[in-house]
Amino acid sequence: MQSTSVYLASTSPRRRELLKQIGVQLTMLPVDVDETPLPNESAQTYVQRLSQAKAGAGWDKVEAGQLSLMPVLGSDTSVVLDGVILGKPESKVQCVETLMSLSGRTHQVMTAVTLQLAEKVATQLSVTEVTFRVLCEKEALRYWDTGEPLDKAGGYGIQGYGAVFVQCITGSYSGVVGLPIEKTVVLLNQFNVPFWQNS
Repeated sequence: MQSTSVYLASTSPRRRELLKQIGVQLTMLPVDVDETPLPNESAQTYVQRLSQAKAGAGWDKVEAGQLSLMPVLGSDTSVVLDGVILGKPESKVQCVETLMSLSGRTHQVMTAVTLQLAEKVATQLSVTEVTFRVLCEKEALRYWDTGEPLDKAGGYGIQGYGAVFVQCITGSYSGVVGLPIEKTVVLLNQFNVPFWQNS
């Protein structure tokens, strides 16, 4: 059975735009999921668990609301340095500390994508290496003042002002933005969801 659209279990404008970029028709379906890491949980396990939890919560909404039966896409992104997940900064001090810890170093951006339709669930994981040039604290402070770091994992957005920090990446650019297109297409094909559709 082919679904012509998906539900996006997220309010992320970045994920919405990446899906639209490849011509996927979608309906936003925000969900509320506890994002607290489990004790001794690895970053890879964490992002995959959360993407599955978001897709599952979205599917529960579909069933509870008797909505049209279409696959639900859940995704989660984490910035990881030395095996430690760096969350979204909650203060200027935290943001500056995070950015300076990334300065002149290579970190990983892990994004998991899950599609769920009833009992059928499939997940893909993208891991991208991102290297920052050496930063100064003044830059980090100025960046905080732009307002961009507030809702960004690791305190930066590669698709925005934060691009000036990035020296090079190895892997998926769209995965760093928040939805690895190359992994997402694998899932769309598995669930017979077309892309390249006119909106």
